[in-house]
Amino acid sequence: MNQKTNFAQSCPAELGYVMPAEWAPHRACWMAWPSAHVQWEDLPAVEQGYADVANAIARFEPVVMLADPPAAESARRLCAAGVEVMEMPLDDSWARDTGPSFVRHAGSGAVAGIDWRFNCWGGFTPKYQQDAQTAIRVLDHLGMAAYHSSLTLEGGAFHVDGDGTLITTESVVLNPNRNWGIDKQQAEIELCRATGAQKVVWLPGDPDGITGDMTDGHVDGIACFIEPGVALFELDRTAPPDIAALERENRRALELATDARGRKLEIVDLVSEHEGLGGDLDMFCRSYINYYLANGAVIMPAYGVPGDASVRDALQAIYPEREVVMVDLNAIAPGGGGIHCITQQQPA
Repeated sequence: MNQKTNFAQSCPAELGYVMPAEWAPHRACWMAWPSAHVQWEDLPAVEQGYADVANAIARFEPVVMLADPPAAESARRLCAAGVEVMEMPLDDSWARDTGPSFVRHAGSGAVAGIDWRFNCWGGFTPKYQQDAQTAIRVLDHLGMAAYHSSLTLEGGAFHVDGDGTLITTESVVLNPNRNWGIDKQQAEIELCRATGAQKVVWLPGDPDGITGDMTDGHVDGIACFIEPGVALFELDRTAPPDIAALERENRRALELATDARGRKLEIVDLVSEHEGLGGDLDMFCRSYINYYLANGAVIMPAYGVPGDASVRDALQAIYPEREVVMVDLNAIAPGGGGIHCITQQQPA
């Protein structure tokens, strides 16, 4: 780590750090092993689901699996070679949201991390004291400098294109359950200071909570970048009227947006079918766009339905140089998140 890095006196952007796009090369993938969760009734099945995701990623890049000490043995038993199990006190298992967001110096290539304030998605559960320390504990273990952001935020709340543009949702960042009293301009300043972005694209997200999403509308269940200037948007052709209206609002915001280079965003629709997924489970994560880009691969959720294949084919066309690997998400999805939610990339 560059010993001159001192985020106490400055911020990542001012020192030349930028958050790379997720398709940039990775040094590792970080995950957090499930131990207990109010949404999950069949914890052994969830553990196997996490292991399946970790083992799929480990074919392409190293995986570090954080595990609460009492649960570490089950993680070691189920995870394959290439998955390092590291004991650390945890409350929950959403590494995207509780782990650090990594940034890289544009010149030296040194990597550092952002420690967002974490309050369990606006106080979703009262037990999150250990998870609130996960980011800084990981960065301390790695010997990396940490930037302590003033924003209460989660890693799944935004995507970057690595070329100056960040996309997020108003329903998360401006929600008074996280950042009371902050306005959009103040939020943009801090988002750019932390990640090195130059332009923030705002989507409405889920302002009325109609999706039942505990995150209040994380963007990683709505849209992502697939290259600078090009956004992928998930379009559920079986959505009920209220969800379809929300999709139109979010897509319209993308249509009207320009990126940091002044380009109107090109939008590619990832057409999917959510009808029947998860039955009547309110928290079930039905998002196909919530996938993980490993080195040379796309690790995508599958639900054991015919629609899986069409999404796989679409992602293969978008990422022709990557292997598309489907992992069954039916055990994990009732907890409210997908593959992107349980992973966090560390850039090379």
